[in-house]
Amino acid sequence: MVTQYAVGVDLGGTNIVVAAMTLDGSKLFGLQSAPTLAAEGADAVIARLARMVNETIDATMQETGASRDAFIGVGVGAPGTVDRATGRVLKAPNLDWHNRELAHPMSQLTGLPVQIDNDANCATYGEWWLGAARGGVNVIGVTIGTGVGGGIIVDRKVYHGSSDAAGEIGHTTIDLNGRRCGCGNYGCLEAYASGSAIAGRAREALTNDESSMLRTMVDGDLTRITAAVVYEAAGQGDAVALEIVRDTARVLGAGLANLLNIFNPDVVVIAGGVTQAGDALFEPLRKEVRRRAFKSVSERCHIVPGTLPGTAGVVGAVAAFIAQSTGHPPA
Repeated sequence: MVTQYAVGVDLGGTNIVVAAMTLDGSKLFGLQSAPTLAAEGADAVIARLARMVNETIDATMQETGASRDAFIGVGVGAPGTVDRATGRVLKAPNLDWHNRELAHPMSQLTGLPVQIDNDANCATYGEWWLGAARGGVNVIGVTIGTGVGGGIIVDRKVYHGSSDAAGEIGHTTIDLNGRRCGCGNYGCLEAYASGSAIAGRAREALTNDESSMLRTMVDGDLTRITAAVVYEAAGQGDAVALEIVRDTARVLGAGLANLLNIFNPDVVVIAGGVTQAGDALFEPLRKEVRRRAFKSVSERCHIVPGTLPGTAGVVGAVAAFIAQSTGHPPA
C-alpha cells in the first residue's frame, strides 16, 4: 500500500508552522516555521502559507521518495472564529482578518483540498492524538499565550458548537466586576491568566515592591517584563513572582473546575508558555480544582502539561483534516 501524507499548518499572529505527516501520525516531515508578517495583508500571508506548504511537500518527497499524488490535502489551524463549511476566517483580530476566504485560495495555490479549523481546537486535537491527552475520551484543552484559547473533545471528536465557536474558554467570566478583557467584557479568564495579563499583574505588583529580582532581571525597565520572566523568577524563589504564579493557578483552577463540572473530562491538557512555571503552577492549580469541582469529577480527571511544544498545532491540523475529510477521528 502506498503511504499517504497530509500537510498541517498552524497559522498564528506571529509565526506560521508547517509540516507533513503520515496519516497514522507516526512520522513528521519537512517541519519549518516563518514569521506571519500579518501587516503585509491577507493575500501576502495566504501566498506565504501556500509557498510553505509546497516547500514542505517538496522536502518530504525528496526525503521519502513519495510522489505528489501521495499528498491528499492540507489542514489549517487559524486564529479567531472560523466557518469550516465555507473555509473562511470570520474574525481574527491578531491578523486583522474579517470574513476572509482561506481554504479556497490555498487550494488553488497548492492544488490540494484544504480544510480549516480554529487553532486552539487543533492544538487540543494534536495533544489528544499524539500528545499528553492521548487515549482520552473527553478532553479539555487550554492554550495559554498572548491570550487564552481552548478546545473541547467529546467522545473523541472536537466539539464545535452550533456556529463553530465552541471552546472560547478564555472568555468565560470568573469575576463579574473584574478586569477589562481585550474582548470588551469584564472578568474574563484571559484577563487574568494570559501571558500578557501575567506580565501586567507583575508590573502592578512592582509599584509597591523594590526588592523583587524581577526589577534586576529587566534592568529596571518594567516594560520588558514578560510571562516568561515571571516564570523564571518564580523558579528562583522570588516572592512576588511566586505569588503571581499562585494567583494565576487559583484563577485557572476556578475556571477549570467550572468546566470539569460541566463536561466531566478524563483529561485537561494545558499548553503554551505557562507550562514553564512547572510545579509552581500545576500543584496549586490541581489543589484549587479539587477544592471547587465535585469529588467524583476531579478524581477522574488528570490535569497535565502539553507534550508537543511547537508542533501541537500542525499535528492537530492534520488530525482535523482527516476528521473533516473522512467523518471519523484519526486512528
